[in-house]
Amino acid sequence: MFLPGRNADQEKQQKQKNFKNIEKWCEALLPENVKSECTVSVQEIQCGDPNCAPIDTAISLIFQSGGQGLFGLPMEAKDVTPEEIQENFPTADVLEKWYRGEEAEWPPHEPIELRFAIGSFVLCRVGPTDWAAGQVHQLWYREPNWPNGSYAPYKVKLEDGRDIYAPADMDQVIRLDPNKEQPTPQQQQQG
Repeated sequence: MFLPGRNADQEKQQKQKNFKNIEKWCEALLPENVKSECTVSVQEIQCGDPNCAPIDTAISLIFQSGGQGLFGLPMEAKDVTPEEIQENFPTADVLEKWYRGEEAEWPPHEPIELRFAIGSFVLCRVGPTDWAAGQVHQLWYREPNWPNGSYAPYKVKLEDGRDIYAPADMDQVIRLDPNKEQPTPQQQQQG
């Protein structure tokens, strides 16, 4: 028996369940003094830029005081784990500022230590299930038209000749290429 739209309905229900899980995980991380005054909203955003993750999960924190904040994960909601939320969740100081309606940059723009060095051979996610091999050519890449403080951890030259950037330093976006011998630290320094 053929039931048109059944799979679409099931997918929609599963997506809503994923959103509810993310909301619950975020609510659990909110400080007690703002928890009851915050609404967490989750949505997926399709990125039209061929150089970024195909779908990002955007998480909005909206406070009854009128303040709000937003952070995102470069993956579909179905791939988000409680650990990803905890690793990327804004600090208490940032949440307090958002609650008061003040601007607070999240994630912070101060550089963190990246997993890969220039010259590392990597695999980059270039589609929902597609990966392409390449080599890291630049750390903390930035486009001139991006907002202040916005950076991508890596610019990568793919084997097919394209230049792309990895919007996050996580295995769901970029990982070491197990089929390539990695350059030594000395070779990486020589560029």
